[in-house]
Amino acid sequence: MSYDVTRIRADFPILAREVNGKPLTYLDNGASAQKPQVVIDAVAQAYGQEYSNVHRGLHYLSTLATEKYEAVRGIIARFLGVADEDEIVFTSGTTEAINLVAYGWAAPRMGAGDEIVLTIAEHHANIVPWHLLRERQGVVLKWVDVDANGDLDPQAVIDAIGPKTKLVAMAHMSNVLGTVFDVKPIIEAAHAKGVPVLLDGSQAAVHMPVDLDDLDADFYAITGHKLYGPSGSGAIHIKRSRMDEMQPFMGGGDMIREVHRDHVTWNDPPMKFEAGTPGIVQQIGLGVALDYMMGVGMENIAAHEAKLRDYARARLEGLNWLNVQGQSASKGAIFSFTLEGAAHAHDISTVLDKKGVAVRAGHHCAQPLMAHMGVPATCRASFGMYNTEAEVDVLIEALELCHDLFA
Repeated sequence: MSYDVTRIRADFPILAREVNGKPLTYLDNGASAQKPQVVIDAVAQAYGQEYSNVHRGLHYLSTLATEKYEAVRGIIARFLGVADEDEIVFTSGTTEAINLVAYGWAAPRMGAGDEIVLTIAEHHANIVPWHLLRERQGVVLKWVDVDANGDLDPQAVIDAIGPKTKLVAMAHMSNVLGTVFDVKPIIEAAHAKGVPVLLDGSQAAVHMPVDLDDLDADFYAITGHKLYGPSGSGAIHIKRSRMDEMQPFMGGGDMIREVHRDHVTWNDPPMKFEAGTPGIVQQIGLGVALDYMMGVGMENIAAHEAKLRDYARARLEGLNWLNVQGQSASKGAIFSFTLEGAAHAHDISTVLDKKGVAVRAGHHCAQPLMAHMGVPATCRASFGMYNTEAEVDVLIEALELCHDLFA
């Protein structure tokens, strides 16, 4: 069955609007994706007709909300290729998920001199929690660089794993360069040395099929707002063996079994790691978004975006005054670039916005990578399942206008 991008675009109401008198060309999907009508409807239905707190109520609405909320755990497991849905922990997104691992797994077992291996391409969400352990507990951060094309040599990561390494934490796909890293040999080698691996799947899970039972990562975090779902939704897959090693990160709500004056007992995982009233409606919306994506087919989405990537790469390469950062052959449809001359990324973004083109400008929460590339900031055009080659052409025309203005 052919990929009908026109039909898919019709499912996203915001794509029909204009910005600054121009049709919206939304190329900021790497930051946050737009929502299909089925997700919008599901959120409205949940709030308007079905809302109640979950787990503790015995009345009809609480039971209904609980059933819909808990069903999402199975949807996420299916989306990520996980056999056991009880290995899925709900979070507000990847940032909370990685902090859960930092405080619940790493902090209790890491001390001064213990090492965490990171890549220079990490989002701050996969850097700052480890810096907190560095400051508070003396943990050492070991960095592995990408090359000029934005590629990461798996062997360089493997070689960085030493006798004091307690964790490898890295992106599955770069949010700045779009590079899809070859993580499987890293995971296999790390496990052979007794070292677990955390993957930030914020970008990868959006753009390609993920099979965690095959990858065998110990921790895999996703965030809902990039997956065409609501902000404030997300999850992390944690292997059962790692769950058994973890302490609760936050206390309260459903993460307890019994509370007494002199002691407390914990609930079983995954509830053990889900304190407080959760983002009920957000998670329900995420489940609908993932069902929508799986209905289209992750292989079909990946193939469509690969065509967009190749077309955009060819068009961008025709602009000899444009500097595209990262030219990996293993790359998704994400392009970060600067213009030759004095134009700042913010200036470029402002001009593009006047043409209805939405891109991201700045350091993209990846300042170590920016420093490594020798630039203070870039513009980033990131494509999604609903973008088209015609929108690539609109981007190119807007960039040519920028060149005329700033040359």
